[in-house]
Amino acid sequence: MNPVKAIEIKNQGTPVSSNVTLNPDRVDPVAGPGELLVRTEASALNQLDLWVGRGLPGLEREFPAISGSDGVGIVESVGAGVSDDWIGRRVILNAAVPVESRPEPDLRPAPPDIRMIGEHSTGTMAQRFVAPASNVLDIGETDPVEAAAFGLVHLTAWRMLVTRARIRPGSTVLVTGIGGGVALACLGISRMLDCRVIVTSRSQEKLDRALELGAHHGVLDEGGDFSRAVRGLTGRRGVDVCADSVGKAIHLSGIKSLARGGVYVTCGCTTGPDATTDLARVFWNQLSILGSTMGDMTEFREVLAHLAGGSLRPVIDSVHAPEDCEAAFRRLENGSQFGKVIIDWR
Repeated sequence: MNPVKAIEIKNQGTPVSSNVTLNPDRVDPVAGPGELLVRTEASALNQLDLWVGRGLPGLEREFPAISGSDGVGIVESVGAGVSDDWIGRRVILNAAVPVESRPEPDLRPAPPDIRMIGEHSTGTMAQRFVAPASNVLDIGETDPVEAAAFGLVHLTAWRMLVTRARIRPGSTVLVTGIGGGVALACLGISRMLDCRVIVTSRSQEKLDRALELGAHHGVLDEGGDFSRAVRGLTGRRGVDVCADSVGKAIHLSGIKSLARGGVYVTCGCTTGPDATTDLARVFWNQLSILGSTMGDMTEFREVLAHLAGGSLRPVIDSVHAPEDCEAAFRRLENGSQFGKVIIDWR
């Protein structure tokens, strides 16, 4: 087997970027039954890459580990049971692989458990990666860097806003922590669906850039309760939806920013999971708090159609060579990015 270059997290610890290195002699992966072997053209960093390096409760990974849940590339070979027609096609990965579970009688259908490529198994931060054929889509001549920047964050935002929160044209949407990939995807989807969008950030520069991208209002988060400012922008009514991935640091402000019947939808908690909430406000104003994780292949097709049609575009912060992997991880880790941080393997 020919060795491949791979970005490895050498061991668990913080800062994660200090533990990242490029290994030029990683063993080339092989496609198993039902899988494709993909020559990577571009992969993108997510907060998940940092959590792999920091460690998550219940997540057991051997180190050095290869993370990466966003990947685009050309299919080079296929495993048993997969059509050779895949070979030579440019594909994009949906890293959320459903895990089959035994159905229980007389219960409301539940979302399937998922196994994340890049979190629970070797990911896309290498010259080649393997993926189930059922979890990739052919994207033709789409630019691989743009597609890698688009994939996971837009799928996550689509499920949050469209599937879970069910936003409608005219809704007022609060997007917290603008500058991150999911937050910017939420801004793009909300604007595409003719919603009024308020964004928050601790950086005035990021607020200004979000306004250039179509946000209607920006609220500077100075570490306190920003709900009064948000409500002031809505005639004291509040917002219909708060889309959040920040977690503990802003949860209560998000809840207090909601209008009666409003929805708080969360896909993450980068500042911690143990938030303080206001249950009296939740029941009295009949609020909904919804969790949302990744998305399925139907949702992936739906949101990718908007990339192909030009109605949604990702925001790219920076593009790095694999040799610059430590700097790429550092940029994400210190929170200075505005948009997606990409590794270009071509």
